[in-house]
Amino acid sequence: MTRIETQISEIGLTLPEVAAPAGAYVPALEVGDLVYTSGQLPIVDGELAVTGTLGAEVDVAKGYDAARIAALNALAAIKSVIGDLDNIEQVVKMTGFVNSAPDFTDHPKVINGASEFLHEVFGQRGAHARSAVGVAALPMNTPVEIELIVKVRRLDAVV
Repeated sequence: MTRIETQISEIGLTLPEVAAPAGAYVPALEVGDLVYTSGQLPIVDGELAVTGTLGAEVDVAKGYDAARIAALNALAAIKSVIGDLDNIEQVVKMTGFVNSAPDFTDHPKVINGASEFLHEVFGQRGAHARSAVGVAALPMNTPVEIELIVKVRRLDAVV
């Protein structure tokens, strides 16, 4: 088990298999020294861990946990492309989408679930730029969707 996967395990989580895409796209794509993930949902064992709208059926605490799961799934997608999460030099950017009731305004608190998880796993390398955006609906009535951009160490780079 790699150092990052050990850290994930010590938090009490297990890196899952990559969720099958729900459309005509790939879960993650490496371009140069960056890896971009497609939107990742809080899927556990093939099913959404929670469904619904923040500020209606889903409270901030459940949304926070869902964002954490979605970030874990994003790491699984990244691993499928680079093979070893220890090669992540920096989490660069996160975009978090929150399925929100019209009067819900705590989007940052929800997406903190993903941000704080990445900091737990990567320390300072997990610090990132971020957007937390409220939307009227998300696929399959998921409460959150997370996209990541990470910078990776190129194994073929000259040092």
